[in-house]
Amino acid sequence: MTIILASASPRRQELLRNAGIPFTVQPADIDERPLAGEAPRDCAERLAREKALAVFQSQPTNYVLGADTIVVVDDAILGKPLDAGDAARMLRMLSGRTHAVITGVCLVGPVASGQWPVVGETERQTMSETTLVTMCEMSDAEIRDYVATGEPMDKAGAYAIQGIASRWIPRIEGDYSNVVGLPMALVYRMLRERGVA
Repeated sequence: MTIILASASPRRQELLRNAGIPFTVQPADIDERPLAGEAPRDCAERLAREKALAVFQSQPTNYVLGADTIVVVDDAILGKPLDAGDAARMLRMLSGRTHAVITGVCLVGPVASGQWPVVGETERQTMSETTLVTMCEMSDAEIRDYVATGEPMDKAGAYAIQGIASRWIPRIEGDYSNVVGLPMALVYRMLRERGVA
């Protein structure tokens, strides 16, 4: 039985490879916008579930892993920036503050032992991990220069903790891999429970 990652994220792929978990990739194409009034954790979990289910439709004999990472500050959900100006706006919101990074994870597979909730012809489990990230104050020049590198453009919250942005992050509370894009201890536990890791 194959594990399929419903994501094109190179960071999620690297995390799985580094953890020694074999997988294939089939990105999901869904609308990733939050719903009106949706709580951040609910949003991350819903999007992870929708990604996994979208791919599972064409892979009903395999396990599909969906994930979605969001950044939350002042109850506002920060996804991927639309453009350089949006990236700068997000970084100004995060500068000098502590924010939450939430990754929703959903594993969907064919009905097996019945230990998980069964919906239609699938078993599925959806969970999430939250990590608190503290960012130093960034000057306008630092924000401008960082955005110009292009690194923020496809990242939730407009930064990559494993990249250039590491210079402004003195402290995290929780799972580092969660901030990169996939909480590996949680994912491994979910896979192990199904006997696929």
